[in-house]
Amino acid sequence: MTGPQVLDLAREAIYVLLLVSGPMMVVGLGVGLLVSLFQALTQIQEMTLAFVPKIVAIFVTLLVTLPFAGQKLSSLMQKISEQIIQ
Repeated sequence: MTGPQVLDLAREAIYVLLLVSGPMMVVGLGVGLLVSLFQALTQIQEMTLAFVPKIVAIFVTLLVTLPFAGQKLSSLMQKISEQIIQ
């Protein structure tokens, strides 16, 4: 493999990483914002209230996006394998 091929492969790997992790990060950010707003409005300062909803929401998002993530990661691995064989 030449230098430009390695850079292209690394660029694509970073892009796939962002595609796979993006939905979970956005959901975590949204739920964290809603929980913080709820805590500010009600003045409830329970520490576990900030973490438990985020964990549950990220887990549900992971289950929903798992087929998409698996397909993207599988196609990236196939491309890497093809480059190794050449």
